[in-house]
Amino acid sequence: MYGAAGAPAQSASVPVVHSLRRPPPQATGVSFMNNQKQQKPTLSGQRFKTRKRDEKERFDPTQFQDCIIQGLTETGTDLEAVAKFLDASGAKLDYRRYAETLFDILVAGGMLAPGGTLADDMMRTDVCVFAAQEDLETMQAFAQVFNKLIRRYKYLEKGFEDEVKKLLLFLKGFSESERNKLAMLTGVLLANGTLNASILNSLYNENLVKEGVSAAFAVKLFKSWINEKDINAVAASLRKVSMDNRLMELFPANKQSVEHFTKYFTEAGLKELSEYVRNQQTIGARKELQKELQEQMSRGDPFKDIILYVKEEMKKNNIPEPVVIGIVWSSVMSTVEWNKKEELVAEQAIKHLKQYSPLLAAFTTQGQSELTLLLKIQEYCYDNIHFMKAFQKIVVLFYKAEVLSEEPILKWYKDAHVAKGKSVFLEQMKKFVEWLKNAEEESESETEEGD
Repeated sequence: MYGAAGAPAQSASVPVVHSLRRPPPQATGVSFMNNQKQQKPTLSGQRFKTRKRDEKERFDPTQFQDCIIQGLTETGTDLEAVAKFLDASGAKLDYRRYAETLFDILVAGGMLAPGGTLADDMMRTDVCVFAAQEDLETMQAFAQVFNKLIRRYKYLEKGFEDEVKKLLLFLKGFSESERNKLAMLTGVLLANGTLNASILNSLYNENLVKEGVSAAFAVKLFKSWINEKDINAVAASLRKVSMDNRLMELFPANKQSVEHFTKYFTEAGLKELSEYVRNQQTIGARKELQKELQEQMSRGDPFKDIILYVKEEMKKNNIPEPVVIGIVWSSVMSTVEWNKKEELVAEQAIKHLKQYSPLLAAFTTQGQSELTLLLKIQEYCYDNIHFMKAFQKIVVLFYKAEVLSEEPILKWYKDAHVAKGKSVFLEQMKKFVEWLKNAEEESESETEEGD
């Protein structure tokens, strides 16, 4: 079993495996450094296969376009058939990669060049939004096509949103009819939630605004949007993307006024949108007024300067006096840190309000303003429990300071009060109201005797 050299002999059944390593070079008398012409291995004649997954497919939107247009041509103008074709084609064609091309075709009939024009040498189809009838019903049907497609292939959502933003920037490149169709379609898609209202940012493009394209487009868009939903739903969508206070930017800077906006959209048949913007502007102006008023008070500005500023804002923003007195009251009450002890807060309130009586009196020149102030006092005393016992004292103070008069106080007591703390405050006011009634009767009696 062992050979002569002591190594184990090879078994007949086990094949001999010879080493594949090259033997070390035999020593020669020639130096390795001098062997400059040693043959090097070459790659000539050898082919390397590329894995299929490593091969990157060439970006070819033209071929994709041809496939889609051919399919649309075969389906014809039946939008139900179009929706089915698009649904089935998503399994064969790369919608993710060619989303922009797909939406260009569905809207304009072919791939759009920068600026919104169709290339002359490209295939095109009439099965698209721009070639359809210009009416709301047709655009609603097209909206369903987009809706079904995006519901089926959720990854197209972002691509579609980007497409609409691009199309809005291309508005000048489209005909008036094409713009109208796109506006109606966009309004419907905003209403059904396929699009987010943030896409409207594209309408604030300086060139579109300057040439009146944005405002005209917005008219058609809001008409179809409000037709699908109501103004409250539209307003909620605009608020979500902080667009509710930016609608006047649809006009150039020299026309960004409530009056111009109201006139333009009311004449276009969108009175509810005009009223909404007017209300938004008023709310914004009121918030700004209150903020500035509090700053002026904290600085200790003279009352005459504060009164002048408030009256200018009233005139500028068309804010009625009953609204202003509510703002002034809130501002006055927010300028001090109130004592938490009920027995001390009444004294503190009287001292503070006595100081601000001239300011409050400047904005209670109407009976309705006085009644509004009374209701504000009632609500404040109810909402801030430490003031519950201070209500009557505040009213008497304002009566003596000629901020409030007899008639509004008596009306409040009789039937104009609110439910908050009603029983407590009416009981507090009982004796003072009786005194006012007697004083009024005596005054009437003296007048009759004088006659």
